[in-house]
Amino acid sequence: MKLTHSAIMLVGLTTLASMANAAEKPVNTPQVLPKVIFFDVNETLLDLGNVAQSVTQALDGRDDLVSSWFTTMLHYSLVSNAIGEYHHFGDIGVAALQLVAKQNGIALSQTEANQAIQAPFRDLQPHLDVIMGLKKLQASGIKLVTLTNSSDAGIESQLKNANLTQYFDDSLTVQHLQVFKPDLRVYRWALEQMQVEADEAMLIAAHTWDIAGAAKAGMQTGFIQRPGQYQFALAKKADYVAVDLIKLSEQVLGKQP
Repeated sequence: MKLTHSAIMLVGLTTLASMANAAEKPVNTPQVLPKVIFFDVNETLLDLGNVAQSVTQALDGRDDLVSSWFTTMLHYSLVSNAIGEYHHFGDIGVAALQLVAKQNGIALSQTEANQAIQAPFRDLQPHLDVIMGLKKLQASGIKLVTLTNSSDAGIESQLKNANLTQYFDDSLTVQHLQVFKPDLRVYRWALEQMQVEADEAMLIAAHTWDIAGAAKAGMQTGFIQRPGQYQFALAKKADYVAVDLIKLSEQVLGKQP
């Protein structure tokens, strides 16, 4: 049967419309509600503002060096992974601060570096959206678990001081493995501890390197786009993306597109 010119045009327009509609749909969004949600803590849940202020003061008021200190700390946590030589994340933070100070000709003693990092890191307050977002997820019956590069003592202090302890069923730290995220062993170990399959679990974080590790391990992922945080072009995009935990929790629970 020969199609008329009008029929051919109609088929073409219908096909284009279907393609356009398909393109609008998120390609990564999973259909299974997670049984367990793992949370990164620093910057994802807790505001690092007072740490930034403390680091700035230690570096002679150079607030432009705060990001350099943070990336140096992350860099040397990965060096620790590579050479199999574990140090507590807080200790790496102190050593990273001393290194940045030396690189910029700033005198900073070991004691001063410790004071600038250790106490502020354990006394962080949650972002304004965090408690309501956690309540929404907790009410749904999903198990909530922290998964951090901090030590056991560190996360215990952080959750207690931020009044967040009651929202979590468990807290896992890399201290037991002595390997830092985003090493895949951390996510696989966390799944084993919670006795859940990868596709039944989710990681929520404000760092794309953390998202990349969880996604590679087969987990669902949720990215909170805190100010200055963006997804990395060469990594798999997060399944859910929102500017805060309230909006992200609504997406996860299917209450908004």
